[in-house]
Amino acid sequence: MYGIQLPVQSQSTIYAEPWEAGAGPADLVEIARAADRAGFAYVACCDHVAIPRRLADAMSTVWYDPVATLAHLAAVTERVRLLSHVAVVGLRHPLVTAKQYATLDALSGGRLILGVGAGHVREEFEALGADFEQRGAVLDETVDALRAALGPEEFPVHHGKRYDFEGLGQRPRPAQARVPLWVGGSSPAAVRRAALKGDGWLPQGDPRDRLPAQIERIRRLRGDRETPFTVGAITEPLYVGTPAWDTGRRTLTGPPEALADSLRAYPAMGVDQIQVRFRCRDRAELTDQITAFGAEVAPRLRGD
Repeated sequence: MYGIQLPVQSQSTIYAEPWEAGAGPADLVEIARAADRAGFAYVACCDHVAIPRRLADAMSTVWYDPVATLAHLAAVTERVRLLSHVAVVGLRHPLVTAKQYATLDALSGGRLILGVGAGHVREEFEALGADFEQRGAVLDETVDALRAALGPEEFPVHHGKRYDFEGLGQRPRPAQARVPLWVGGSSPAAVRRAALKGDGWLPQGDPRDRLPAQIERIRRLRGDRETPFTVGAITEPLYVGTPAWDTGRRTLTGPPEALADSLRAYPAMGVDQIQVRFRCRDRAELTDQITAFGAEVAPRLRGD
């Protein structure tokens, strides 16, 4: 399985390409459609409400709302799934989050994958009245509350330390009987949370040499649980073919068979889905890369 974190919708200097600064909704639509046609399992969107000045130069303040963005893209695609990578669900009451994402799942015909994470921007939490210091514990309970609120019951029930609700109905219900909930983060607490509470794990850019130990820890923590679990990984930047420009020393480049040979190391270590990112100089080059990956690299990754 392979998916992509969409460009344009978040523009941290860590990964944004220069052309994204002048891009907008039309570009997002064409990129999502290209991923849909190319057989990508999902397109993903990040979540930040507000970025403080101290972080703005590095993170930028361009962070599209994930629910609005994924709902917009649901209407212009056919089969690709819609992943929040990740929703900082501790910033909002779980009933608010459930209302938004249940509606998204209903509108998209059951294409939501809810990725959740603890968050890291203190000022964002403080401005919204959310608990930054206890965000891990808040996330633990929020996952439990979301399990109830996104389940089949019109009147979900949750009695917890921070959130307590019963006798409050929410419709529409999600189209899926069980919305997949993937937990993001690579800290020991995040990995434990993913193993014990999630349907999948979204690492925070762990390099290849760190993944086997993390995956083994997840397996130990999960024990003999029989419910499906999806282990993810974020690959190195990719470029299908031989680039005519400097794509950076970490970028994997080359013919499709060479890229596939390198990427097969991920499923070999127990990864179920890879998130790919392509180096590109404009939207057209990116959609070409997406198309080439789907047509020429992905078929060589069977077992994906």
